[in-house]
Amino acid sequence: MIVAVEVLAAAQLAVISMLVVVLTVRRIALARADRRRDLLLKRYRLTAPLVSLHEHNEGPRSVELLARIVAGETIALVSDAGMPLVSDPGFVLVRACLQEGVAVDVLPGPSAVTTALVASGLPSDRWLFAGFLPRKRAELTRLFASAEQTLVAFESPRRLAATLATLAAVDPERPAAVCRELTKLHEEVRREGATALAQHYGRTTPRGEIVLVVGPAAPGAGARAEALGALRELVAAGARARPAAGAVAKLAGVGANELYRALSTERATPAE
Repeated sequence: MIVAVEVLAAAQLAVISMLVVVLTVRRIALARADRRRDLLLKRYRLTAPLVSLHEHNEGPRSVELLARIVAGETIALVSDAGMPLVSDPGFVLVRACLQEGVAVDVLPGPSAVTTALVASGLPSDRWLFAGFLPRKRAELTRLFASAEQTLVAFESPRRLAATLATLAAVDPERPAAVCRELTKLHEEVRREGATALAQHYGRTTPRGEIVLVVGPAAPGAGARAEALGALRELVAAGARARPAAGAVAKLAGVGANELYRALSTERATPAE
């Protein structure tokens, strides 16, 4: 994709995904460093000075860059794999520019979020982007159980199997898609129910960047998730799983065997 910026005004910030050509920019702030960046800059003979922008320097670097913009420079905030600010640095700089009345132009490019949503085959009329999924199982369970619309999120390859096991415990047949290395050479999209996906990735650890897309929660998933959480706490306190599942199921109005199987699936897949 070629993005040509020929008429940027002075004292401006351009937020760009997959930068190829910027004709009037005097400085480039990198929201993510990558070897592909160097290939692009070399290929199109871009010689603007480069500065890093990441989670460890975003505060002071934003102050520095804002001062340069106010003094008259035009700066490009670039991420060469994804969109700046979307689970990437840049929010502090953009907010500072807007507070100072600095013009901010956004030039969109490929996004793993919307690409995965479309590729998943799941409902796209209402959806939620959750960024990186929570690491704590209880928080993850609540998120899956309460999602009334399609859920799109990033996940680590190392935690994917445990995350899918948690999803399967909430709703074994929940439709989902694991999208890997989107728009790259080894792109892969696997669309199955939660249990099938959990079993597959329990045997095979994927590589690369993962986007997980999960279909809307079925009616009753919230009550089931709460019952599973109660059962989990009882077992952690020393109760035997099978009798505890029966007691919780009677109080919550869900199936005892279903609860017991969900807990067994969780315990068989260690969390990262």
